[in-house]
Amino acid sequence: MIDPAGSYGVALWEVADDADIAALTADLTDASALEAVAERLRTGAAIDILVNNAGSTLPGGVVGADLAAMDRLLRLNVTAPTMLASVAATGMAARGAGAIVNIASALAFIPDLFPGIYSATKSYLLTFSRGLAAEVGPRGVYVQAVVPAATRTELWEHAGADVNRIPGVMDVDALVDAALVGFDRKEEVTIPAIHDLSAWEALEPARGVLASGFQQSEPAPRYRP
Repeated sequence: MIDPAGSYGVALWEVADDADIAALTADLTDASALEAVAERLRTGAAIDILVNNAGSTLPGGVVGADLAAMDRLLRLNVTAPTMLASVAATGMAARGAGAIVNIASALAFIPDLFPGIYSATKSYLLTFSRGLAAEVGPRGVYVQAVVPAATRTELWEHAGADVNRIPGVMDVDALVDAALVGFDRKEEVTIPAIHDLSAWEALEPARGVLASGFQQSEPAPRYRP
């Protein structure tokens, strides 16, 4: 099980009934360190569950942003989970079993409320997770996207915000418990903060209606000169 925290990944795995736990610490923004973790996934004992939880954010927006800092965030929030999921999914699909959990964010749905590229990285992860589920689900691999809303973590410090001034913040333990319930139910997308399930259920049919109109050889009349 890969359970990265911050910009570092801690790879944990349990061997048979001996409960031997090994830890591999790696800076997932470093290409060589990321490859070392990927190689462990390729060649070590089979991994039953991969949790892509590594992530961080940046204060401020895109205008005038530090390009090196944005690149580092993209490598952490996008490149690392994509590469690790790819390697893990390959082995899991070959065995016909396994699970991958990707931690996205509610900001994937409301990027206009949070400046910068963090929301975009989480939107990518949600889309990637659903696409991966469609690919490997029929081959026995379960893929879950967990979509937290405001959660009490150190992420707020990286964003330059005081979490105590934000209403409706969920504790980590409550989020994890909810995510595990969604995992047991084999949900493709788990959104613990949404109490009115009909809000999510209404979005899916709308997405299908939108997709049904994509196969058109001509632009819609409103776009014709």
